[in-house]
Amino acid sequence: MSLDGKNVLVLTTNYGTEQDELEKPMAALREAGAGVTLAAQKDEPVQTLVSDRRPGSVLHPDTTLATVTADAYDAVVVPGGTLNADRLRTDSEARRLVSAFAEAGKPVAAVCHGPWLLVDSGLARDRELTSYPSLRPDLENAGGAWRDKEVVVDTSGGHPLITSRKPDDLDAFSAAIIDALGGENRG
Repeated sequence: MSLDGKNVLVLTTNYGTEQDELEKPMAALREAGAGVTLAAQKDEPVQTLVSDRRPGSVLHPDTTLATVTADAYDAVVVPGGTLNADRLRTDSEARRLVSAFAEAGKPVAAVCHGPWLLVDSGLARDRELTSYPSLRPDLENAGGAWRDKEVVVDTSGGHPLITSRKPDDLDAFSAAIIDALGGENRG
């Protein structure tokens, strides 16, 4: 079984997303057969960063956060990058989107600093999850149970919540998203 016919939405700002946390899950999902749509805050190029410091690749979004809805997608992915995550967490459109996926029972996946959006959307409460270690207090203060694992999949809250800690965990993170969508892990 592949992810043919499945569509995944990836959320980003236009500056500061960790390059690998954006590109590697997108590539793994496409390799598994999913359609992947990149939604940015603005209809402008997305400048990624490497280790939050060095310029990475530039991607072109397919759409904007304000114009997309959860209805046409089967899952949402929130990459990290400290600047990206800090801006997404305060973006009402990003909060609207992850909340809509959760309410529809669809997988919500976030890596590294991406779980900050889960905190500000109320999606961390009573859930088991992970993140970059410095977010542990934020997630625990939001009512979540933080775990130091490469990937945590919590299915207890009405929708799959998939989280990972850092770029080194991206293979496990991508595989968990593919599994949640009913696909075959090819990696």
